Amino acid sequence: MLDQFSRTALQLGGDNMKKLYGSRVAVFGIGGVGGYSVESLCRTGIGAIDLFDDDRICLTNLNRQIIATRSTVGRYKVDVMRERILDINPSAEVSAHKLFYDPDTADGIDLSVYDYIVDAVDTMTAKLELVSRANACGVPIISSMGAANKLDASAFEVADIYETTMCPMARIMRRELRKREIRALKVVYSKEPAMTPLEDQASSCRGHCICPPDVSRKCTQRRQIPASNAFVPPVAGLIMAGEVIKDLIGFPGKLPQ
Repeated sequence: MLDQFSRTALQLGGDNMKKLYGSRVAVFGIGGVGGYSVESLCRTGIGAIDLFDDDRICLTNLNRQIIATRSTVGRYKVDVMRERILDINPSAEVSAHKLFYDPDTADGIDLSVYDYIVDAVDTMTAKLELVSRANACGVPIISSMGAANKLDASAFEVADIYETTMCPMARIMRRELRKREIRALKVVYSKEPAMTPLEDQASSCRGHCICPPDVSRKCTQRRQIPASNAFVPPVAGLIMAGEVIKDLIGFPGKLPQ
């Protein structure tokens, strides 16, 4: 019988689709990268998705985040993403966690229940905590090494963290992971040199912040407010989702003929 996943089943086969239906994936960070990862995971048939983010949608998110529209500004990202997933696949099991993942909150999350973890957070402390705990409980994880301040969407690569070059975030992650004796981490990264954002005071968040008034972490708290666009973060997110799907079904392997 035809259903919404029939075209995917033509490529992956029924047995692999059952694996995806039975998989539970956690996505940390539902922004420009993570939002597109969730979108692709949902549309490919992942049966259970847990969403982690404590942020609300801001007007400045409309240029790149799939859940950001005029009607969703001010709402929690995880709530909007959950509604979107269920509108696409009402059979999905979706949990929305309004949580900023860091060493202070990590104890409350049991990562061992997941089949895969997507790290799309943008703070180093959170990334290191998430990767360390995923590694400790043996759950596969893929991390984004940053998509801000980039213009070339074709420059992304998938690699182990210790094989990366030209990426400042990856360099810091390599150093810190060595200290923790973590020997491998799959990442999506870009060798494109990051541009320096323009300091336009007329449109700067520092002087004209439009974050929802009750958010706990405003853009103005950043050392540098990053530049971004509609086409680079989504590519990173889609690549990450593709890697999750391929790993869950054991690709490269034998697909149906």
